[in-house]
Amino acid sequence: MEIVTYIIAAVIGFFGIMFVVGMDGQWIRLVIGLVLMGGAAVLVYLTRVRPQKQETTVVQKIDLSGDVNLEQMKCRSCGGALSKDSIAIKAGAVFVNCPYCGASYQIEEAPKW
Repeated sequence: MEIVTYIIAAVIGFFGIMFVVGMDGQWIRLVIGLVLMGGAAVLVYLTRVRPQKQETTVVQKIDLSGDVNLEQMKCRSCGGALSKDSIAIKAGAVFVNCPYCGASYQIEEAPKW
């Protein structure tokens, strides 16, 4: 989007210069040219000063039904203890990356019935 704004400012500035150069004794052309060049300068200034987008933090909360017990998670390949850094949620699914053996798999919850 910034590139488009700079191109528009360049075109407006070009026409401003053309009005000033081709003024030929007509003061209205000088005024129009100066207004166009000022508008181009304002566009460039506002584009450079505009605040950048801030990062968005997404917090996922899971509502669990029934009794839940906290257990130490272990890798199903090597049995190594997993930390919160080993677990990632992608597209609503829970994935595990074991730091010990390098195994990567998706956790699937077995039905409780």
